[in-house]
Amino acid sequence: MRIGYVRVSTKEQNTARQEELMKSLGVDKIYIDKMSGKDTDRPALQEMMNFVHEADAVIVESISRFARNTKDLLELTEQLKNKQVQFVSQKENIDTNTPAGKFMLTIFGAVAELEREYIRQRQKEGIEIAKEEGKYKGRRPKKLNDFDEIYAQWKSGKITATSACKQLGISRSTFYRKVADHEENDKPIDFG
Repeated sequence: MRIGYVRVSTKEQNTARQEELMKSLGVDKIYIDKMSGKDTDRPALQEMMNFVHEADAVIVESISRFARNTKDLLELTEQLKNKQVQFVSQKENIDTNTPAGKFMLTIFGAVAELEREYIRQRQKEGIEIAKEEGKYKGRRPKKLNDFDEIYAQWKSGKITATSACKQLGISRSTFYRKVADHEENDKPIDFG
């Protein structure tokens, strides 16, 4: 089955041009999202990803209609590959059933990894400069006003760690780190 995916960024935008293209390409079924592509949490996209199965082909006008960034593109095409579903992007002339199409996706993956490394490197360099200038103090610790009370309830077994985390609005690892700090700082002094 040939399945088309169409996306525009807002409800006001028109999908007619993309739909016409899908019809001209002989698409059997079209999924349409009218929302930003900033993430993959789009109803029609998710429905389509759940619907497709082996030997289907997903066809898009362009990569930008399918995925906003390279990371999402690679994750989505990997899901399709695992289901043995072909991916075709008309504008970029990518077809994962061809060696050239597979190569293009590999190139996109390499470029995405390079971009991530550059971002991490620039961030690290920026932090080092800010530290040298005395401008970087790191993330401020979260103020937990009710920690002592919730800690006491947890320690006495009245509530679970999960409940304590929810009440404090912190992760489990942060909770246990705060517990360790609290117990370290509140040790009774041994005059022995």
